[in-house]
Amino acid sequence: MMMKTSYHLPVLLEESIDGLNIHSDGVFVDATFGGGGHSFEILKNLSNKGSLISFDQDPDSIDNCFDESNFYFVNENFKHMKRFLKNLGFTKVNGILADLGVSSFQINTPERGFSYRFNSKLDMRMDKKNKLDAYHVVNNYSFENLSRVFFDYGDLNNSKKISEEIINARSISELKTTFDLNKILKPLFPERFFNKNLSRIYQAIRIEVNNEIDVLKSLLNQSCELLVPGGRLCIISYHSLEDRIVKRFINNGSFSKEVEKDFFGNFSVPFKKTGSFVKPSEEEISKNIRSRSAKLRVAEKL
Repeated sequence: MMMKTSYHLPVLLEESIDGLNIHSDGVFVDATFGGGGHSFEILKNLSNKGSLISFDQDPDSIDNCFDESNFYFVNENFKHMKRFLKNLGFTKVNGILADLGVSSFQINTPERGFSYRFNSKLDMRMDKKNKLDAYHVVNNYSFENLSRVFFDYGDLNNSKKISEEIINARSISELKTTFDLNKILKPLFPERFFNKNLSRIYQAIRIEVNNEIDVLKSLLNQSCELLVPGGRLCIISYHSLEDRIVKRFINNGSFSKEVEKDFFGNFSVPFKKTGSFVKPSEEEISKNIRSRSAKLRVAEKL
């Protein structure tokens, strides 16, 4: 088996595979196929009796699929995981992996509009069929909604100032491209912090465009139903809000600070932690700078 592409450098690869605790005859899910790096490694650890089902809503990812009899690819958002697994004949799985980052291919394809480094149309849709894109967010969202997006999803303390600048600029001329957006934001930040803050702004818009927080919650809820006892859940997050959601769900069985209880008031936590979170090594960060903010959390189904 060979990978068809060389652009994808999987984040926390060895740690993710260890976390899944793969046994060769099991059924595993890669919820975020992308360039196929994690899936490739999972398949290497499976026998012909084992199965891997990989999901990705981006049609460009189809080109990276493997020609293996025990590999199934679903070109859909992983929020539909349970339904499509059932269609394939799988009602329970032994492990689920999700890498919540944007793939290198998406970042490095200018026309997708994910990166501030290229002059392209404001887009940022993971699924090109979706109607909501970055252009609509930037040019049509209210001051309140823009401020919410930048504060909640970008950890930006000056979210109101950013929103004000965007609204003032678009009242004169619509912001069509990434460079249009970059130009009006540049005066807001010191030169040495400009790219760092741009990254956060683009991240916030991308999370909004793709409804990533609600989709993550859907994945976590489905994992409770799909994983067998002893099955593993491995989530790689890159943003404090995502990580907080994953951490609370693993610890409390819910998305709140309170531990979930059943009808009789007993604690009802579906997972147990397998250890603390894992971050990339300095060596990995030096090879792949985008891994620097990654956190891997692993939990086992009770």
